[in-house]
Amino acid sequence: MNAIIFSALIGVVMMLGGIVIKNNASIQSLAIILLFILLGSHLAEYYNLFNIHIETHGMLAKNRFGMFFNTIIISLTLLYVLLSGDEIAKAGTYGAEYFALLFFSLCGATILSSYNNLLMLFLGVEIMTIPLFVLTASEKKNLKSNEAGLKYFLMGSFSTGILLMGIALYYGGTGLFAIEAGIGKNANEIQQTLRILLPLGLLFIFISLAFKVSAAPFHFWTPDVYDGAPSVFTSFMATIVKTAGFIAFIRLFELRSVDMSYSWKILLPLIIILTLLAGNITAVFQQSVKRMLAYSSIAHAGFMLFALYNPNDFGKQGILLYTVAYSLATIGTFAVLTKMKDYTYEGYNGLAKSKPVLAATNTIFLLSLAGIPLTAGFFAKYYMLASALKESTRNLWLVIVAVLFAAVSVYYYFRVIQAMYFKEGNAETTEIKPFFKVLLIIIAALIIVIGLMPSLLLDLFYA
Repeated sequence: MNAIIFSALIGVVMMLGGIVIKNNASIQSLAIILLFILLGSHLAEYYNLFNIHIETHGMLAKNRFGMFFNTIIISLTLLYVLLSGDEIAKAGTYGAEYFALLFFSLCGATILSSYNNLLMLFLGVEIMTIPLFVLTASEKKNLKSNEAGLKYFLMGSFSTGILLMGIALYYGGTGLFAIEAGIGKNANEIQQTLRILLPLGLLFIFISLAFKVSAAPFHFWTPDVYDGAPSVFTSFMATIVKTAGFIAFIRLFELRSVDMSYSWKILLPLIIILTLLAGNITAVFQQSVKRMLAYSSIAHAGFMLFALYNPNDFGKQGILLYTVAYSLATIGTFAVLTKMKDYTYEGYNGLAKSKPVLAATNTIFLLSLAGIPLTAGFFAKYYMLASALKESTRNLWLVIVAVLFAAVSVYYYFRVIQAMYFKEGNAETTEIKPFFKVLLIIIAALIIVIGLMPSLLLDLFYA
């Protein structure tokens, strides 16, 4: 509860602080201090030192997996603000309000890690995504940003309608909103023929959440929204928000996938293959690095869906490791992107000569996204694929398909590396501060350390 309450309160503090504080540097410093307070309060609850108890009547459930995930996303948000806080503050006229919206979105993400009731799932999704509609369209004078904000709002509203329909059908089939397996007292008299409402409701919820995490064939909004939104906010959407959506997936379907019977074993592999296909193949033909990263985020959603295939401890460990590995690399890649004046591949030509630190760290980020050994991305993909094989080797065909698509992803990531190191040019960047370079080096080092010893992270989960 600490994370939920403090993130909401801090959002209000940032919103009111914007009235008094006008200097962007001061606004950024305040946000960083408040993030440290948020992280500290959450760790106090994690280690049973201090906890704000509020009776939720079973609608929220404290569990180790959700608490550890909250620790990860708060830490990643802190790193994100340290690295790109200056870009957030100057993204528009109201820098403090943008930080406030990020905190509100983070509040929704923490709800999704602990919901025990479909009403809280709905509230968590809406609290997390509504601030993003504003952030996406924050560049008022940019037509692409306005278009992206409108498209995100319309698609988000549409998927919310589907989610509410799914929740209503779920209640009609069970007589309760709780996600534990069982049937409510009010549903005992429901005719057997109406029990179809439960799997149908779960199907609608699955489609809605697939919209939120940009899984194919419900991904079509993602490239335009990610490309049109300010790059600094795209980084947040593609990491913290996306991974929180997958935690919401796991919380529900690890308990309820059995109610979808054989259709689950048909639907999920189909969605995984379509997502890997749409993300990787389309990314190959992009000429903008930012748009390529948008399609690659779709491809990574395909890998993260493996955590749903056989919800087991291996899959849970894998999604936690994937959250860290993917988010670190993506935050770093977008941080470099925000400093580039040209987002095309040609804009990266010769970057290694003019900005060797940016080129070297960006190379590590891209290698991790591609899943190359000795980077965190390699073990992240390994855990995802291994979770599908743990209970049955009959899933081997799906793992082979995923590996083939991972090989395809190497091509478009290496195009950027080729441009930075092997093509002549004069890559232009904005002003880069020494602190920014230090943070990039730290992120790259973390990726390598986790890639060499993933147990360092996973052992903390069981500590």
